[in-house]
Amino acid sequence: MERDIAIGRIIGILSNQIKRQFDSSASKTGVTGVQGRVLHYLLGQPREQEIFQKDLEEEFNLRRSSATGILQLMEKNGYIERVPVEYDARLKKIVVLPKGLEASAAVDEDIRYVESKLQDGLTEEELEIFRRAAKKMLRNLQQSRDGEEKG
Repeated sequence: MERDIAIGRIIGILSNQIKRQFDSSASKTGVTGVQGRVLHYLLGQPREQEIFQKDLEEEFNLRRSSATGILQLMEKNGYIERVPVEYDARLKKIVVLPKGLEASAAVDEDIRYVESKLQDGLTEEELEIFRRAAKKMLRNLQQSRDGEEKG
C-alpha cells in the first residue's frame, strides 16, 4: 500500500531522480545539475544586484564548505569569476562569465523539462497542496535543527 511508504523515503527518491535527470544533461552542457541550478539562480537576479557566496548558501541551504567547492569548480571551469568588492576586502561577488552565459540556455531548457515532467498529470490544486505541505515539512526540519543547535 502506498500509504506505508515513509514521506522521507519518497522525498529522497524524488530528490535522487531529479539530480540524475539534471546530471544526465551534464554530458551535453558540461554543467552539473548543481552548477546549472546555481547559474540559473545567478542569472535570474537583477543585473545590478551583487551576489555573494553567502547568498547561495542561504538560497540552496548549503554548508559553507559545499558552496565553496561548487564555486571553485565553476570558477575553474570558466563559468563564473569571484571578484573582490571595493567596500569590503573580505567579500567577493560572483560574476557569470561568457561561458556561463552560453551554458545557461541549455540549463534553462533542462530546468523547464524537469519541472514539466514533475508536474505532468497534476492539477493546480494538487501542486499547491504539495507546495504548502513541502514548505511546512521544510520549516519543521529547520525548526528541529535550530532547536538542537541551541540545546
